[in-house]
Amino acid sequence: MSEHGVERRFGRHRKIMPFEPGETGSLDALRQQSRQKAAELNQHVLGYGAVAEAEWQTAGIAAPDLPAMRQYRLDRIRAELKRRDCAGALLYDPINIRYATDSTNMQLWVAHNPTRHCFVATEGPVVLFDYFSCEHLSDHSGVVDEVRPAVSWMYLYSGELTELKVRRWAAGIADLVREHGGGNNRIAVDHINPEGVEELARLGVSIGNGEAVMENARLIKSPDEILAMRRAVVACEAAMGEMEKALKPGISENELWAELHRANIARGGEWIETRLLTSGPRTNPWFQECSSRVIEAGDLVAFDTDLIGPYGFCADLSRTWLCGDKKPSNEQRDLYRIAADQIGHNTALMQPGASFRDLVERSAVPPSDCFPTRYGVLYHGVGLADEYPTLPHASDWTEDTPDGVLEAGMVLCVESYIGRLGGHEGVKIEEQILITETGNEKLSTYPLDERLLGG
Repeated sequence: MSEHGVERRFGRHRKIMPFEPGETGSLDALRQQSRQKAAELNQHVLGYGAVAEAEWQTAGIAAPDLPAMRQYRLDRIRAELKRRDCAGALLYDPINIRYATDSTNMQLWVAHNPTRHCFVATEGPVVLFDYFSCEHLSDHSGVVDEVRPAVSWMYLYSGELTELKVRRWAAGIADLVREHGGGNNRIAVDHINPEGVEELARLGVSIGNGEAVMENARLIKSPDEILAMRRAVVACEAAMGEMEKALKPGISENELWAELHRANIARGGEWIETRLLTSGPRTNPWFQECSSRVIEAGDLVAFDTDLIGPYGFCADLSRTWLCGDKKPSNEQRDLYRIAADQIGHNTALMQPGASFRDLVERSAVPPSDCFPTRYGVLYHGVGLADEYPTLPHASDWTEDTPDGVLEAGMVLCVESYIGRLGGHEGVKIEEQILITETGNEKLSTYPLDERLLGG
């Protein structure tokens, strides 16, 4: 045993820990060096790689100013908090944390395991409560003022002692509110279990709707956000191109879908939200999940990317392709033409100043034999994920459907699914549209299948 007790703790082979405390500096200094190294090699610092950068250069899309984008987002959140008279926002949704801090950590895992949260003071700091030993993951952002270890009170960690952990968690949040709230004890929270609400209330902290704060903050995109989204769409469409090349009779739906995942990850994308790819008879009705079915020549293949790509932006595009070299049937062409015409008509209506209600009232809808299988919405917002607003068909509008107005800087997807009730196949098309000062711009450019258009 050495005088420092290192061999007892780490075994006889010193190479496992090639220093003794005091030889190369304090443990705190070594931790700081480790954090700095990890921060310098963070995925967001390293960027998206040669393939993606070359595609963006070819497309002529400049790089976004990320510091400016991050500050814009933080200013949007704080303006919305002030408007709603909140002292701050407590965020658990990883999409909202990404918006506030532009940092990520096990995004899908933390979406259902609440082990990471963020407090954004209206007048004060941004404090990120991160998973154990993950301080380096936000050092690149420039907008996170402090990182603390998260107190997670999910049952996985706390078991029957949840009440004790909730008290410790709530005390930390209440201290932040008292320190930075200026006497205002009301905060906005996006996701929270009842135990947390009750304990914060016991400590004098009341809760408002954090989803409302964040959805409204995320509604209008900055020029840098639009650049980032353009890049995400280019990456998504390049991935779609690789998937279309792989589409041959005999490939399974799952194998084809895997091509989109692979190509997205290769370009620095993050994940895909759904499993919406189907073929042949599985294209009608819609919302069947990707399967092991083998795709046959002459099948329609319909999919919805729902893809979270570079910069965390969603590229939400749908296409329907014809597999193989067979000529499409008249029915396939009819369905495709109806969908393409609906998309074209409804896109033209997307103008700044148009009310949501007026937009859906004027929109084209599927014919009567396709209307029962219609897609659930005509339009929906999109940014870091699907976002507010969601606009249903006029016949589905109810007294609790929110109205609003299209504004420049909003991005929406326009949707169409056309399949006859009881029919064999269906067609899915979706485009991503930026609302501009003078009209709209289609951000998605992937061509429609000319064989199905009849060209």
